[in-house]
Amino acid sequence: MKGNEISGKSLNADAVEWLQKLHQTLTVKEYGKGTIRNYCQEMKLLFKYYNHKSVAGIRQTDIEQYLQYIKEVHKVGRAKCRSVAQACSFFFKRVMPSEYIVPSNLYPRKQFILPNIMSEDEVVRLFAAPLTLKEYCVVGLLYGCGLRISEVSNLRIKDIESDNKRIKVYQGKGGKDRYTLLPDELLQKLRLLYIEEGRPKELMFTSKQTKRALHVRSTQVIVNSAMAKAGYKDKPFTAHTLRHSFATHMLNCGNNIHVIKTLLGHSKIETTMVYLHLQQHKQAYNHLWKQWCMEQQPLAEIRWLLQSKIFAHPELNNYGLQIHRLSTLTESHLNLL
Repeated sequence: MKGNEISGKSLNADAVEWLQKLHQTLTVKEYGKGTIRNYCQEMKLLFKYYNHKSVAGIRQTDIEQYLQYIKEVHKVGRAKCRSVAQACSFFFKRVMPSEYIVPSNLYPRKQFILPNIMSEDEVVRLFAAPLTLKEYCVVGLLYGCGLRISEVSNLRIKDIESDNKRIKVYQGKGGKDRYTLLPDELLQKLRLLYIEEGRPKELMFTSKQTKRALHVRSTQVIVNSAMAKAGYKDKPFTAHTLRHSFATHMLNCGNNIHVIKTLLGHSKIETTMVYLHLQQHKQAYNHLWKQWCMEQQPLAEIRWLLQSKIFAHPELNNYGLQIHRLSTLTESHLNLL
């Protein structure tokens, strides 16, 4: 909501003081830079909207009216409303505790939206495009290692463990360290880029102007350039699309979802389980069907298994599944046997 009438309003002295306390509290509690920036920005806009009131005078009804205003006037989505609610929840619970604030009442219902992913053929086409060495390494780290774009921008030379074929993600989202994979082909490209960049001492990707870590927007520009060269300019493929594709393709290859959770750095398994909806279950079904045909499974037994609509075959474990339900089978399928 930059450049709107709210941004143009001034803050009263009381609001300035409370914003400083908010920033101090978040810093002391070692919240991430992105969280500090977002919380302070959301509360700053709220305080500007009610600059005729003291911060202590803002009630839950005021916050609800503010949310209604930005939804109706500025047409913001659920994600923006949840961001405002999260900032208010933290401020009125940790910085200026207020009994009348009930954060759960302010949260919009969360939508369940499946992320965009690339097919394996589309990924092959991407890496076959005439990419520069830097473009190849950036998209390679996103897809081959499952890194977040901020983690690519802040990748340190010493965290690339060539001997162990892995990358240490230092202080990723939530201030957590983890290890992830490092494919051989990508390792060779990173070595070439290291030489091309003049053998940097600390960071793999730096800005030529600031000599600091490459900004995530600059990294996204590199990704956009690579996508355009592969013919995906008009497709909704972003840096995070490559991370989603990494996880989904790992599942398709039969990798355990808990392993993928660790590689991605998710705190909760529920976050990783979204990729189960994108997994190609057909692969597991075809493998099992061919296995039965090869073993000449008696038709009567196959018919019984189909009628039960439940498969509990050990081969399914190779695809990270314990039970596969065939809910689409009809009586006409069974009659074919």
